[in-house]
Amino acid sequence: MKSFLFSALLSAVVLAASCSQPKPQDPLPRGTASPALDEAFTSYLQAVADSSEELHSIMVLQHGKVLKEHFAVPDTAHIMNSVSKTFTSTAVGFAIAEGLLSLDDRIVDLFPESLPERVSDTVGRMTIRHLLTMNSGHGTDPTYVVRSGDGDWVKGFLEWRIDYEPGTCYCYNSLGTYVLSAAVQKVTGQKVVDYLEPRLWQPLGIEKPYWQESPAGINTGGWGLFLRTEDMARMGLCLLQGGKFCGKQVIPAEWVREMSAAQVTSVNAGVNERIVEDIRKDPTSPFYAYFDPDQSDWMQGYGYQMWRCRHDAFRADGANGQYILILPDQDAVIVTTANIPNMRQELNLIWDYLLPVL
Repeated sequence: MKSFLFSALLSAVVLAASCSQPKPQDPLPRGTASPALDEAFTSYLQAVADSSEELHSIMVLQHGKVLKEHFAVPDTAHIMNSVSKTFTSTAVGFAIAEGLLSLDDRIVDLFPESLPERVSDTVGRMTIRHLLTMNSGHGTDPTYVVRSGDGDWVKGFLEWRIDYEPGTCYCYNSLGTYVLSAAVQKVTGQKVVDYLEPRLWQPLGIEKPYWQESPAGINTGGWGLFLRTEDMARMGLCLLQGGKFCGKQVIPAEWVREMSAAQVTSVNAGVNERIVEDIRKDPTSPFYAYFDPDQSDWMQGYGYQMWRCRHDAFRADGANGQYILILPDQDAVIVTTANIPNMRQELNLIWDYLLPVL
């Protein structure tokens, strides 16, 4: 009798363990929010309305379960803007793990067909690592000028004036992420969206998404990806769990650590350190909140196409309020889609209302 009871108990434990890991194609598990989170979420949505923010969706997850969600629009594919960059970085990580790329690969060696007539020594020292960290050496972002043409965007990137030694100065540069996308396509023979199909989309249970392309047929990399809110949450959970999803290692754990670490400072090129220090000493300056590390989520450092945040968090970040926020200390993920130009205000409301109750 004891043997039978032990066997039955063991079977129940094994069954419970197997059921605790949902299959990728299953909807994300839902949980019950605490009364404190219920109240805070209601207050947060009221604060959003009072601030006239155009929030499209928000999903709050903790301990692997969706606790709160709100949709002002249906959960259909939404433009990610620069959240796309994190997915391009993930593709680079896969290519490095498979021995097809390395952080120290020179950009000029990858694209000999796109070289300008004269290649400076500075351009010649630009590497994959520099593009991942927005340290290409450019003093200004070439994206909007180069992408407006129908020529070779990689060549346009390499022709753009280099003002600094690569690796020494931060300058946000979406076209650099496009070049990373082109590099992945060059060494794999696949567009990034296709390359990620068996490596990321399928393991995370995400239907293969739409990703805009350049005239050359290369995924834009730094922008142009469309995902659902729940798709964003799946990626957030995977990053929170060190690259695991449903118990399986999907993204190499070391790459997740590197992506999410503060690899470089995030002060834009041309911003003199003395000017920054002067601003930090003057609370009346209109730039004070941006440059004050205690108030700004843009001064915490930049990883491989991801930002560090206050509260020991990190994020994928897209223009007009697209966020995948990963909060390791709270074992939580918060994702948003929106049309909110004031992204600092958007984050502050999340920190003020939701963070304290997680």
